[in-house]
Amino acid sequence: QVQLVESGGGLVQPGGSLRLSCAASGSPFSIRLMGWYRQAPGKQREYVAQITQSGSTNSADSVKGRFTISRDNAKNTVYLQMNSLKPEDTAVYYCNALGYSGGPYWGQGTQVTVSS
Repeated sequence: QVQLVESGGGLVQPGGSLRLSCAASGSPFSIRLMGWYRQAPGKQREYVAQITQSGSTNSADSVKGRFTISRDNAKNTVYLQMNSLKPEDTAVYYCNALGYSGGPYWGQGTQVTVSS
């Protein structure tokens, strides 16, 4: 079993930056893939970015060039650096993990609000 705890959300002005963190505990060595999803009010949850255990990354077209996903395997933590934020990035951001033999696992979510 894996537990995920997100942090780093908040209120930021358009054009600003935030960094989200997601710490994994329980059985973090069983994780092969970690990622971020988001859900805006009245919309379905959507994929944002993912990173494999070896560090290969992928992200949605809507955030390419603005968001960067990274991970610190020693700390069992994945990060999402968000730059040039837009109002349409406003959402609850969820950390996600997929194990070699279990999952998906989800965090509780952290609110990101982009507004002037």
